[in-house]
Amino acid sequence: MNDATQWVYGSDPRQGPEPGHEYRELTGGGPLDGQLLDVTGWSTDALGRGAYLITEDGAFGPGGRADYAPPGGDPTAPWRWEGDVP
Repeated sequence: MNDATQWVYGSDPRQGPEPGHEYRELTGGGPLDGQLLDVTGWSTDALGRGAYLITEDGAFGPGGRADYAPPGGDPTAPWRWEGDVP
């Protein structure tokens, strides 16, 4: 993870990671790649499932979602893009 150039998903204005928080990097060719998702306090089960994240730049335009999940359900791995959903 390259904290110097990455920002946290949903932060406005764009902010970098904060000490004491836990993050997953978003990767895999999707519209949110390179951003960090703050998963502080998420359960191991939730970390293994991933999330649908709102994006303006996906296949379904503003308000669409990008599906990001850890490969193989590994709760410690960077999350990979699995596609866009309406």
